[in-house]
Amino acid sequence: MTELTPTFCRIVLLTAAFFLTGCSDRNRPQEELVVLCGNSFVPPTEQLCREFTAATGIPVAKTAAGSEDFLPLIKAAARGDVLVTHDPYLDYVRDEDKYADHVQVGFVAPVLAVQKANPKRITSIEDLAQEGLRVGLSNPQYSTCGEMVFQLLEDKGIKDAVMQNVGNRLTKGHPALGTWLKTGVVDAVIMWNGVAHTFADDLDVVKTPYEYKDEVRVHVIGLNYTKQTDALRRFIEFVRTRGPEVFAQHGYIK
Repeated sequence: MTELTPTFCRIVLLTAAFFLTGCSDRNRPQEELVVLCGNSFVPPTEQLCREFTAATGIPVAKTAAGSEDFLPLIKAAARGDVLVTHDPYLDYVRDEDKYADHVQVGFVAPVLAVQKANPKRITSIEDLAQEGLRVGLSNPQYSTCGEMVFQLLEDKGIKDAVMQNVGNRLTKGHPALGTWLKTGVVDAVIMWNGVAHTFADDLDVVKTPYEYKDEVRVHVIGLNYTKQTDALRRFIEFVRTRGPEVFAQHGYIK
């Protein structure tokens, strides 16, 4: 019996999700665009899609998942006309020869977020090493933000102490970090700026210097295997005009 690889399973599951939500080619409106949206970019992408449909009449179907989960679909040219993601996935799309066009719409940056009113009086990343503090982080196995944070903690010499405070609170998705702060599960997290913005009523962001080695851009990428070439062209033109402003409104700024 052939062993099923994780990549194959992701393709099957995501493709099945499209069929279950009515996005098969058989049922798909002629001009409809399918947007594959990274989990961290749902609110601004939804706003852009609503505005685009209102302006053009062209419908947009959206699905959200981790950017790494979309790569098998893109490699196989199986689904999607547009990918909303961050570095380094623009390079991955180009490497797979699936690139048509793109617009840079903003930046993602790790921010230190705490419970509303900051009851633990946290003022710096170094404070995450305080004994007994409850900390949540994104898992570097799945998250670019997690990779950046782990490297910074390593460079500061506080990784082991911080990880004692993290325990099993490593998560694949940033929204869980916001929920943990909102519900009091943790005292502090490091998460993407735009996701923190969606939880603005439930947390505070502590202003800290940008100490990370990399600058991470957000991209809206047109995929060259699309059958909706005119609709895709119009969408990219629309995003070029409106995208940076919309993403800035949602906190995706340096």
